[in-house]
Amino acid sequence: MDRVYIGGQAVIEGVMMKNKDRYAVAVRKPDHTIEVKVENDTALGDRIALFRLPIVRGVVNFIESLVIGIRTLTYSASFYEEDAQGHHAESKVETAAKKGGEGILMFFTVAFSILLAVGLFILLPAWIAEFIRKGIDNQFVVALLEGVIRLLIFLFYVFGISLMEDMKRVFMYHGAEHKTINCLEAGVPLTPENVMRFTRFHKRCGTSFLFLVMIISILFFMVINVDSAVLRIVLRLLLVPAIAGVSYEFIRLAGRNDSWIVKVISAPGLWLQRLTTKEPDMEMLEVAIASVEGVLDWRAYQKAMQAEDTEEAYHAEDDDDDGEEYGEYEEYEEGYDGEFYGEDDDSEEGDAYEQEEEWYGEDRTE
Repeated sequence: MDRVYIGGQAVIEGVMMKNKDRYAVAVRKPDHTIEVKVENDTALGDRIALFRLPIVRGVVNFIESLVIGIRTLTYSASFYEEDAQGHHAESKVETAAKKGGEGILMFFTVAFSILLAVGLFILLPAWIAEFIRKGIDNQFVVALLEGVIRLLIFLFYVFGISLMEDMKRVFMYHGAEHKTINCLEAGVPLTPENVMRFTRFHKRCGTSFLFLVMIISILFFMVINVDSAVLRIVLRLLLVPAIAGVSYEFIRLAGRNDSWIVKVISAPGLWLQRLTTKEPDMEMLEVAIASVEGVLDWRAYQKAMQAEDTEEAYHAEDDDDDGEEYGEYEEYEEGYDGEFYGEDDDSEEGDAYEQEEEWYGEDRTE
């Protein structure tokens, strides 16, 4: 059975969780009940082989995540708009018109978000770097300084929004999302009490992804050495998808690997999550758990994983016993293939899962 790697996002008074081609958004309504909406969303990569290629899939995944994120944010906000304005029944014509308007609004919102990010984190640092270039005639130094400026703008941006009163509860739900995913991946039953024991930091977080984009962009832009300032900016814009794709591949690797190199590179992103996540309360954890239950039968999943781990441990014990009785595997010609069992026991997937459990245990917060 394949391990499940759920992703998520905090929304207004709620949490969105996504598992493969299904996502669920759970919202704590003004009357304190929890509303859960489940939607199917087949990724482009599942329909078009080209979008499953490394690097390319990162760009596609980023855009799809942005669309779903804005859609679920809009959905969660609607409960509080209705509460403030008074809910009224809509006719079919009004509902159809509303959906059409939401589609157009979604397009412009996503486009504006991308343009704002490119302008703030790519064009502005590049423009400042052109002034630095007049006093420093070294491409690598200028590229490094441009990267530092980009990183500082990003850090000030994150710090600024973390001070906004309305964002504090969103960041608490962000912490609830991470704690719930960590609890699920550790194989511990999803109860608010259990989930609260886990860390609010996660290596696959979008905050870590954006921080990594800033770092990788420095390396990419160091190789751009053209005389024209306009061409330099154009090349930076053209490289944005490649940078996002490479960053996605690393985040994907980091979620399944726990080597010391991955730990070192992931550390700054995890530190930055101290700003974008806050400790949630029990009610927020209930919402996050409800969102997971919308996309996964976690009880059946954890039971299957425990059975699989038990079976692997049983085979490992058999391997040791047979090894003692017959000597080296290659000398035992009539039995099972010892090399196969050895590779299976040390598989990348199983090893990554065991390493994740160890990492979560070390980083749990009370």
